[in-house]
Amino acid sequence: TLAVAQPRTTNGVLTDEQGMSLYVWDNDLTVPGKSVCEGPCTITWPPMLAKDGAKASGDYSLLVREDGKTQWTYKGRPLYRWYADKKSGDKGGDGLRQVWHVATP
Repeated sequence: TLAVAQPRTTNGVLTDEQGMSLYVWDNDLTVPGKSVCEGPCTITWPPMLAKDGAKASGDYSLLVREDGKTQWTYKGRPLYRWYADKKSGDKGGDGLRQVWHVATP
């Protein structure tokens, strides 16, 4: 997973620097301020990691994952990519298992 700058909004969806859609996971709501997507989950849903020295601002913050890496959050919810999205604007993970959702501002 690449580390990136603070997310941005593209066409009403939170995206990374390349315009790839970002997602939130309902299961993260069970442990506020923590990502519960660990191990095999991160293969399918890579966390949106922050670049070294990244500074949080506004609704964006940073959390330290169990592996020591820093992940972006939006309003306290960890952000992820969907492994099957291949180009900017893809939203293939939206609604998956009714617990994964495109992140919106």
